[in-house]
Amino acid sequence: LAPMLERTTSAVVNISTTGKVVVRDPFFNDPLFRRFFDVPRQRRERRISGLGSGVIFDADDGYIVTNSHVIDKAEDIVVTLENGQRFDATVIGKDPGADIAVIQVEADNLTEIPLGDSDDLRQGDFVVAIGNPFGLGQTVTSGIVSALGRSGLGIESYEDFIQTDASINPGNSGGALVNLRGELIGINTAIYGSGGNIGIGFAIPVNMAKQITAQLLEHGEVRRGRLGFVVQDLTPELAEAFGVAHKKGVVVARVEAKSPAQKAGVRVGDIIVSVNGREVENSAQVRNEIGLLRVGAQVQIEVLRNGKTRTLTASVGKQLKQTVSGKSLSDKLAGAKLSEAPEDPSRGTAAGIQVVKVEGRAASAGIRKGDIIISVNRKRVKTVSDMKAAIKKNPKTLLLNIQRQRQGLFILIR
Repeated sequence: LAPMLERTTSAVVNISTTGKVVVRDPFFNDPLFRRFFDVPRQRRERRISGLGSGVIFDADDGYIVTNSHVIDKAEDIVVTLENGQRFDATVIGKDPGADIAVIQVEADNLTEIPLGDSDDLRQGDFVVAIGNPFGLGQTVTSGIVSALGRSGLGIESYEDFIQTDASINPGNSGGALVNLRGELIGINTAIYGSGGNIGIGFAIPVNMAKQITAQLLEHGEVRRGRLGFVVQDLTPELAEAFGVAHKKGVVVARVEAKSPAQKAGVRVGDIIVSVNGREVENSAQVRNEIGLLRVGAQVQIEVLRNGKTRTLTASVGKQLKQTVSGKSLSDKLAGAKLSEAPEDPSRGTAAGIQVVKVEGRAASAGIRKGDIIISVNRKRVKTVSDMKAAIKKNPKTLLLNIQRQRQGLFILIR
């Protein structure tokens, strides 16, 4: 491995960040205390720091790819090269949905890493992880590809992970997963469980990272497309019920009215077997394929219908997701940004109101980013209008039933 690493490690950098978060004094914000003492709400700032890794993919322009969570809330970002040189970095764009970000440094004589093709990976291939675990400095570990196409883990919104037993620890996030030719085939992003490595780590495939970084460089954000259907995995029981011998694919469970999918002729009960010529095995894969397409792109969808194969062509539409202020619904939800979220079988989430951003009073009440509000005051809510109606009936108290990472809980806000 040494000759390959001599060509590769200089393209992997250490990233350190500092930032500020606003915290509330738990004593002064206690409702019982405030009942007897009229004091203003106490807010104070706390400095936070973080460590991670990144990979230089464009040496001429100084572009570095890393994880979005590595630079989240960062005010200052410092990149340290393998030779010890340090540079301030600026954020070009980030995509929390896939946990990818691009930052830039102004430096000469950088080394970029060659990009591989993650579609060529096979289970059992040898891989090497390079990063900055625990802030110790650049570290190399090796292992194999344990599995491909891991999804439904609840780690990111868009999941298609490479699973590896190469040691990935805190601080490795954003680092490189390379093959034996020294080509980048993944961006290290997560470990299974909390704490340190237990032999199960995950990396974002480089082919997904390529598509995301291209949009981040062009727009500063990822403008995901939409077709307007809901799918679920094709289980053996469903395959038997539909009378098909095909063992791979997804079933269309719902088609939105006037959506690109409906206009293309997609129907409920269709079994999607490929998207743009790529076979699909589960609903998460379809979500990733569609979500990474640009608005206006033409997509070929191969479906099984009544025992016959059909190829449908759809034009990718814009995402309909629009956010509303929580405060516009209730002062008790001040600080929250909300949007309508459809049912997503690939992630095990029901239709409801998703929390896309949270701070202030809503955060203090225990609401978290990514939560999906299923009911308000015991009334099922799927739209913002539903939520408005439920709050209007009893505005003094909000009893929220929330789905959080496949778990359910109640939050009471008075």
